[in-house]
Amino acid sequence: MQFRDIQRQYLSLQEKIDDAIQVVIREGRFISGPQVRHLENVLAEYAGTKHCLTCANGTDALSLVLRAWEIGDNDAVFVPDFTFFAPAETPRDRNATPIFVDVSPDTFNMDPNSLERAITAVIKAGKLRPRAVIPVDLFGLPADHQAIEAIAAKHGLLVLEDGAQGFGGTLSGWRACSFGTAAITSFFPAKPLACYGDGGAIFTNDDELDACLRSLAVHGKGTDKYDNVRVGVNSRLDTLQAAILLVKFQAFVEHELTDAGHVAANYTRMLSGLVKTPVIPKDYTSSWAQYTIQLEDERQRNAMLRAMKEAEIPVMVYYPKTMSEQSAFSDILEIQPCDCSIARGLCKRVISLPLHPYMTMAEQELVVGTIEKSIAAASN
Repeated sequence: MQFRDIQRQYLSLQEKIDDAIQVVIREGRFISGPQVRHLENVLAEYAGTKHCLTCANGTDALSLVLRAWEIGDNDAVFVPDFTFFAPAETPRDRNATPIFVDVSPDTFNMDPNSLERAITAVIKAGKLRPRAVIPVDLFGLPADHQAIEAIAAKHGLLVLEDGAQGFGGTLSGWRACSFGTAAITSFFPAKPLACYGDGGAIFTNDDELDACLRSLAVHGKGTDKYDNVRVGVNSRLDTLQAAILLVKFQAFVEHELTDAGHVAANYTRMLSGLVKTPVIPKDYTSSWAQYTIQLEDERQRNAMLRAMKEAEIPVMVYYPKTMSEQSAFSDILEIQPCDCSIARGLCKRVISLPLHPYMTMAEQELVVGTIEKSIAAASN
């Protein structure tokens, strides 16, 4: 059993993927080939945005937007405390200060009330200038973007949606990566829409921002690559990856997103009453990047981790440490205004189960049966 079975997906799509790769090899346009621009157009249309720019990875996507916005010294960027490292790492790399915000115990996403308190506290302290918010669409579920954007607008903050895990999810009919001033996603192999390596994309409706990002992603180029009008970086999606993603995107839209939802629904039905299952609020859908359950405490989780290992079932803990507990941010802890107790508690109780569109019912029954045995053994 695989946590996210990329090999099984490949066998299903092998002929189309192999043909797409061969086309790129025959044409020989490995950098900025026509497949790259075609993919950008397809993704922008799907997300419902005017522009999509592909790049080397999701972290670069975050960094490029912050660079274009000239985020830097004395700027505060608000990020959830329960997330992957990149949303906090990229502001810090720009010499800005990430301010950690607590999350909802049900959705795992940024708590708008905690965000409001954090912004107010930073303004009152007067040492940093609030500039931006990076809400994360964790585990496939969009954040509460409507509430977050209202708070950001009230305080004049930019919003950068981190849809690295959220691509394919929706809120009130709007797709992930269409929220905020700009949005990003990742095509890392474990993501809902994934390539065979690293890759990322940025979405926006802002013409000037899109033009700036396209310059920054290719060494700050102007009219051509030898006319450099700003200092940029080298962050492009390879043509081979774009060709692969075009094939995978078709499967993603036609059946994978729906099939992953069916697997998640089976888990929720079978695990009801055993553990706390993921909450999908009204008017939301998830793309199910992860299926994350909550246990009673760390002791129960450790027992379940041992049981899963013995049964050779791949599970993951996303995440064992909050952002505010990372050593890299020890120098800014004293200025953090929020008590992120919900985030810290989640780190001790969550486990993510294997889930992908090609998972069989027999595999799910094995996972659930192991959970049942683990909980029964722990209670004796």
